[in-house]
Amino acid sequence: MSVIENPLKNIGLQNLDGVCKGNVKDDHSQVLKLLEYCPISAETPLIEIDDLTKELHLKKIAFKDERSRMNLGSFKALGAAYVIAKNAYLKIGEKIKDPKLSSKALKGKTFVTASAGNHGLSVAAGAKIFGAEAVIYLSVSVPSGFANKLRGYGAKVVIEGEDYESSMSAAENASKLNGWELLSDVTWDGYEGGIDVMEGYLIMAYEAAKSWKGNIPTHVFLQTGCGGLSAAVSAKLRKIWGQNFKICTVEPIAAPAIKESIINGRPVHTTGPVSNMGRLDCKAPSHAALKYLAQEADYLMTLEDDFVSKEIKKLTKYSLETSPSGGAGFAGLIYCIKNKLLGIGEESRVLIFISEGPSDD
Repeated sequence: MSVIENPLKNIGLQNLDGVCKGNVKDDHSQVLKLLEYCPISAETPLIEIDDLTKELHLKKIAFKDERSRMNLGSFKALGAAYVIAKNAYLKIGEKIKDPKLSSKALKGKTFVTASAGNHGLSVAAGAKIFGAEAVIYLSVSVPSGFANKLRGYGAKVVIEGEDYESSMSAAENASKLNGWELLSDVTWDGYEGGIDVMEGYLIMAYEAAKSWKGNIPTHVFLQTGCGGLSAAVSAKLRKIWGQNFKICTVEPIAAPAIKESIINGRPVHTTGPVSNMGRLDCKAPSHAALKYLAQEADYLMTLEDDFVSKEIKKLTKYSLETSPSGGAGFAGLIYCIKNKLLGIGEESRVLIFISEGPSDD
């Protein structure tokens, strides 16, 4: 396990400009407008726990709790569902307020994607609300319970590929073969639709900053897979709070795609075993997210599966149960406290995102 300073901070990956023309957005206003039309889009809480703050010898720790987001159990409810809602709004405008009309707005349209679970749920739920079809490709490593959840929202599930990247290739091929719209939360050379998905994630950062009381955080720890969550949250928080706090990405040792790509100065495909941080088990980075994080992240961390599983058990005592994926940022904080890293101490104010519930089914 390790944490290093980002060698490209304030420099970035200039060689990505040719293959990734789009940039991570930092304006949440359109997302907020569309969420007003959704009756279950209530703001999620920012939770402070005094006893845990004292136990960790910090000045402050606050948790942005995404486990109840839109009844889907994950921050990813904000992504694909938002993009699908935007499709409907562009088609029928203000008529989207009428459920009878919005429920048929995208009839005949099919969205396809690959997922490790939560992004697929957002696609399936959004498609169901607006009358579209959803086809979700899962790799064989995704727990079977997720497939059943997806089917519960009316999605067609296809199991194909040994890992996320191979299931995404299958989804991309299916989109071309059938004329379906590919809706990935990842970007790569030739595909940048994931930027719009990341735009939806801005809301949780906006809400967290709005609810934060007192002096701004000194440190923000962000669990990082392909990079969508960490890039979007970083973009919004940088716009609100500037450079006066430190961002640390946290990845599995089995899938350090962002860290290794930054170290190598180009997108790289990493290899390794399947991580128990399933939603972070991305062997290749999202290009747009990588481009942003190379510029703006301060530190890059990798953690072992067993360490994360052990340390997130501390959250159970405070009713913040989460999965290894959802609690990796908290485990990153604990790693720094135990090893006296990043200047974490009694004056530190830390923001953590609990990105999903405890289920790994």
